[in-house]
Amino acid sequence: MTSWQPLDCHAHSTLSDGALPPEQLVERVRARGVRPTISDHVSTDIALGIKSILGVRDYLDEIEPLDVNRGGEFCFHDPLWRELPEDVTSRFTHRIGSLHAVQLESGAWVHAFAPRLPDGLTVATYMAGFVATLETFAREMTVDILGHPTLVALPLRRLPYEEVWTEAIEERLVEALFTAGIAFEISSRYRAHERIVRRAVDRGVRVSLGSDGHRAEQVGDIEFCLALARSLGVNDADLYDPAIHGRR
Repeated sequence: MTSWQPLDCHAHSTLSDGALPPEQLVERVRARGVRPTISDHVSTDIALGIKSILGVRDYLDEIEPLDVNRGGEFCFHDPLWRELPEDVTSRFTHRIGSLHAVQLESGAWVHAFAPRLPDGLTVATYMAGFVATLETFAREMTVDILGHPTLVALPLRRLPYEEVWTEAIEERLVEALFTAGIAFEISSRYRAHERIVRRAVDRGVRVSLGSDGHRAEQVGDIEFCLALARSLGVNDADLYDPAIHGRR
């Protein structure tokens, strides 16, 4: 592990859906040689997420005394991120946006964790909605990182990526992130295929590393992420770091 300590920008604590108190999370992540970040879900759509402005204030009050980056993961389709006042959002060192649901051309939303697709919905139609939602997200959502960029509906995750992701879809996703200045997260939990990560790196999209860990054995585990980034020529110092690269 490098002495630079790559940023683990997508870990979780017991404040919502993690298994560790914040202090134990920090200790566990540092033991791996990784810089800790706490990024709990801030969304009314996540069962154990932080669901109110008051809850976000309490969350930040609890983690601010710790030597960590202060993140939050916000669902694009959920309205809470739009309602947070500036005095709250300014307390985050960075923010993560996620597509936990995508909107189809019909206007219907399909949740990423739904066990089945709506009747008659094809992969191509779903992915058209996915990339259109992603482009809207990039235009409207002031976040620094797109969490787990290739997270698609549960039934599609069982398919080979070549049956889901076309190069045209990948190009649109990467271009939207590049234009908006949003980093592409390489996630240990929801692993992107190499082709799309390479496309992002080649386009000049900054990447970040995230364990998306909820349990003790998961938090701070960025071995896969770091190895993939390095294999694509990404230097440790070029990985997204809010202390260096700022926030949107």
